[in-house]
Amino acid sequence: MPRASRSRRDPVKATVIGGGLAGCEAAYQLAERGVAVTLVEQKPVARTPAQTSDRLCELVCSNSLRGAALVNAVGLLKEELRRAGSLILSAADVAKVPAGGALAVDRDKFSGAVEARLDAHPRITREARVVTEIPEATAEHPVILATGPLTGDALAADLAKAVGQAHLAYYDAIAPIVAADSIAWDRVFRQSRWGKGGETEGGDDAPMDAEALGDEAYVNCPMDEEQYKAFVRELVASQKVEARSFEDVRYFEGCLPIEIMAARGEMTLAFGPMKPVGLTDPKTGRRPFAVVQLRAEDEAMTAYNLVGFQSRMTYGEQNRVFRMIPGLEECEIQRYATVHRNTFVDAPVLLDETLQLKARPHVYLAGQITGVEGYVESAGSGFLCGVLLAQRMRGEAITPPPKDTALGGLMTHVGRPQPKYMPSNITWACLPPHENRRLKKRDRYQALSERAIVSIERWLSTAPLLRGPAIVQGVA
Repeated sequence: MPRASRSRRDPVKATVIGGGLAGCEAAYQLAERGVAVTLVEQKPVARTPAQTSDRLCELVCSNSLRGAALVNAVGLLKEELRRAGSLILSAADVAKVPAGGALAVDRDKFSGAVEARLDAHPRITREARVVTEIPEATAEHPVILATGPLTGDALAADLAKAVGQAHLAYYDAIAPIVAADSIAWDRVFRQSRWGKGGETEGGDDAPMDAEALGDEAYVNCPMDEEQYKAFVRELVASQKVEARSFEDVRYFEGCLPIEIMAARGEMTLAFGPMKPVGLTDPKTGRRPFAVVQLRAEDEAMTAYNLVGFQSRMTYGEQNRVFRMIPGLEECEIQRYATVHRNTFVDAPVLLDETLQLKARPHVYLAGQITGVEGYVESAGSGFLCGVLLAQRMRGEAITPPPKDTALGGLMTHVGRPQPKYMPSNITWACLPPHENRRLKKRDRYQALSERAIVSIERWLSTAPLLRGPAIVQGVA
């Protein structure tokens, strides 16, 4: 249960709204750096439709924090957070259960471990109440919103008023991302419609430099009529993820799941996202019957998204059906397609490098509302928001994490301008590529992790407030 306020007062104070992974992590990191924190959580007064308990950090969808190995980007993110003194990773390690190569936890034990640490902290006070509007915030008393993907309607409306309705989304529609080195380059070709932005055949030596190709260059996976019709049949017949009762997903015509479009008619996709107009296959000299277009996900072109391929297919079906696409027969999917209820802002437009709202100074956002996806990513976002805000409040120079770390990759994602910003898990495309392009994939991922760990340790040593637990004695 929430505790009454303690009698001691700290010179600086902050309010964190939301008792999920991001909010609890942000509150803890602020408190560890000498900031008095009021952590506001609406439970037990109210719950979102997805919540079933009154605990903090309730894991709603799964008890898994995903892969633990350093050859996984999320595994690297967990390791960085451990080294940086993350509350969430500490609690997860206490509550872990056997799960092979993943980090899974006992939900109740996990929530209990988080609550115990927060309730024992002399600079954290908990309050249970529903917040319906963004509180007034000042430099001496900033506010962090970490209200998650099911942010209440009243608070979401107030946020929309602050940032503009066009910059707040209520549903995401995420296209899949595939690793560049898993594409069969001899089966695809680079070309934009009407020849704009580069036109080259594929192959092992296909150019991999964004500037050389032009901003509008796409990778095209051509299909003949037989391949296209077989692909459409499997899209329609595929197993879909059932919408949860609280989602009430309403599809927008401009962002329909690929299988919904396919079900409207056999030729719908051929006149939609798979239309071949303006394209010529260099191998045949003719226009393909249909194409799947891939667009670079990062400047180094280490990953590509399937344009217009948002989907509610299960992950297993995505692996099966998307591998019917010529050139993607052995593709490695780094991020799966999804469509679900998710309140998030257009972070690259609205937030500064410390996750502060540009339109509302001293109001910060953390967690899934910023467009990060996943438990660990939410914790990472909360960690960064708390640490960078503490630096600002205590007069220290702001030092964001290096771009070649997973934490830096999260900041790259929320700060990188995109034609249509969508939430994402941490992927290797969020980090700069490794200098040695000749490494095999697994070795390259391991090398990226090793580089990141060196970089994160160097970063943690650059400023007194970055290693929170080490400075508690100086401010207690």
